Amino acid sequence: MKKVAAFFHNKEVLNRVLFTLAIFLVFRIGSAITVPGVTVKEDIWSDTTSNFSLLNMMGGGALQNFSILALGVSPYITSQIIVQLLSMDVLPSLTSMTKEGETGRKKLDVVTRMLSVVLAAVQAYGIIVSLSNSDGISLADTSAWGYAKIIIFMVAGTMMLNWMGDQVTDKGIGNGISMLIFAGIVSSLPSQITTAFTTYLGDKVNTGDATLILEGSVQIAVYLLAFILIVVFVTFIEKSVRKLPVSHSNTSQSTDSNSIQSSFLPIKVNASSVMPVIFASSIMVAPSIVISLFSGGDTPAWAKTLEDVFNYQKMTQMTDSFSFPWGPIIYAVLIIAFSYFYSQLQINPERIAENFQSSGTYITGIKPGTETERYISRILSRITFIGSLSLTIIALIPVILSLTGAVPSSLSLGGTGLIIVVGVALEINNQISGILAGHGYAESEM
Repeated sequence: MKKVAAFFHNKEVLNRVLFTLAIFLVFRIGSAITVPGVTVKEDIWSDTTSNFSLLNMMGGGALQNFSILALGVSPYITSQIIVQLLSMDVLPSLTSMTKEGETGRKKLDVVTRMLSVVLAAVQAYGIIVSLSNSDGISLADTSAWGYAKIIIFMVAGTMMLNWMGDQVTDKGIGNGISMLIFAGIVSSLPSQITTAFTTYLGDKVNTGDATLILEGSVQIAVYLLAFILIVVFVTFIEKSVRKLPVSHSNTSQSTDSNSIQSSFLPIKVNASSVMPVIFASSIMVAPSIVISLFSGGDTPAWAKTLEDVFNYQKMTQMTDSFSFPWGPIIYAVLIIAFSYFYSQLQINPERIAENFQSSGTYITGIKPGTETERYISRILSRITFIGSLSLTIIALIPVILSLTGAVPSSLSLGGTGLIIVVGVALEINNQISGILAGHGYAESEM
């Protein structure tokens, strides 16, 4: 209760929360405005296992409405992945920027945004062609200029979302890009739960059969319990840390036992938080967009197979009588790979070892310098494996349930979405707690 009271008495936190909610309102309004010159002909989103359904979910239904914000922040995320990979000793110019501190970071951000404009244009054209071919939309003007106008609207919408994300990061709560994805997913949760009640219980209540009503009630209870368990498990993983005992030598005093102060270096089990899931999801959607871009309405058999291979919610049909879960396997590999990649960006063992050595700090029982770097790298690698495996399990359990028929595909628990929602919610809580703690400290000093 004290924390709640402090929240409402802290003007900075209130202003940040209200600003974030205002951005969310603009986001929801923009998601309902259809791109001029486009008519949404029919609901093609009943198939929740399509590749585009993931983009629609992360955009809060913006793609389903073919709104000006239909692309969401996906092009920017993809651009981030490409730039970060190229800056790892692939392109010397980008690598040098990573070593220039804040100035280099700003330069990399400019490169990322320029690339995201190009990717947004390509992705917009691919989506237009794909939805037109599937009879999901009709265009008032099918000329080159007609396509160009729609692409301009969609690219402008994406860049506006990026700007809104930056504003949330600077003046609101949490990471702006993650918050926009969070808002999109949360907006779809009520309709998903409503659909579950209708599917499991609605029709059975109408029959008046007590046995069927009891069966439906049990199914709903299990469904909601699964939601709660996933949230609890994600929270447990997000808050789990490995504490490395650290000692600080006080060189201004004698080297007796009283001059050694002990503390801990906490390393999160899931140091990369929700980013591996977001990155992996973006990569899984990319092949469908590229295929739509070049197929011209006549998708060959091999391209359809490739789409299935990169669809983590479907089995890939290998022969008439045999299918294999290539999509879930590729998705799992990507989550694990990006977990290791992003954890190395978040925690740099070499830099930590250098900072420890220069400040007279060392991990208890480990020699400073190279030995410390190797030890931290080894620990980071081990706990990242646990964290990445946990993320993969949470993301794929709902998919496996759907593939086995235990849960209808339209009622998939959305492990990917819940990972993002819970992870971002915990980040928001940590930031608010930090602001309140700082405010409390400032008051105690006065």
